[in-house]
Amino acid sequence: MQIDAYFQTIIAALQEVQKSERTAMERVATLFAETIRAGRTIFISGCSHSSIFAQEVFYRAGGLMLMNPLFLPGMTLEMPPATRTTRFERISGIAEAVLEESPIIEGDVLVLASISGRNAVPIEMAQWARERGIRVVALTSMRYGAAVTSRHASGKRLFELADEVLDVQSPPGDAVLDIPGLPVRSAPSSTVVGVTMLHAVISEAIEKLLAMGITPPVFVSANVEGGDELNARLLAEYRDRIHYM
Repeated sequence: MQIDAYFQTIIAALQEVQKSERTAMERVATLFAETIRAGRTIFISGCSHSSIFAQEVFYRAGGLMLMNPLFLPGMTLEMPPATRTTRFERISGIAEAVLEESPIIEGDVLVLASISGRNAVPIEMAQWARERGIRVVALTSMRYGAAVTSRHASGKRLFELADEVLDVQSPPGDAVLDIPGLPVRSAPSSTVVGVTMLHAVISEAIEKLLAMGITPPVFVSANVEGGDELNARLLAEYRDRIHYM
């Protein structure tokens, strides 16, 4: 049964990441907490399906209000044709154009999600950020990235340009199930593993901030009593570090 096979594969993947990536996740959580304590901002971006990571962690019930998405033109999946996202993420120059017009500055943190880490846009975003004193966290697969060549003129892949790496450990191609009779693998793993890592890291950062005497703003569901009022108050209080409203 492929239902059981997928659950077993994902559970095993999560357990392995929890063990082998724990130190990296703790470092990133510390970076997030120190960035917030310093009054700076955390941004997150990704192309095509990797934009889902940015969508998941901002304006989210139970989520940290200080996670700011940077959405790239033509590289989210809400408007057809979806194939445009594949073409656009390979185009040199888009990253600089977007980042130059964004509020990100020196001292901020930029989380870049790209599971293969081989395409021009995330690589150039990392280069642009590093040159300007912005710390880069790559949400990527080292195994996948090491198996492919870069599509950027530098020859670099994302994991080679990051200050910190959150390794989702997906195989090349991302899919994890071999189904008899199907000539290719099915069932991707990166989204469920990557989202789990991000929420775990953000929760760890919140705990670290509380230990510093700082109570960070966390969204309450708008569907519980009092949620709208609390969220509105916190959004106003932290408006200098919230760039999506």
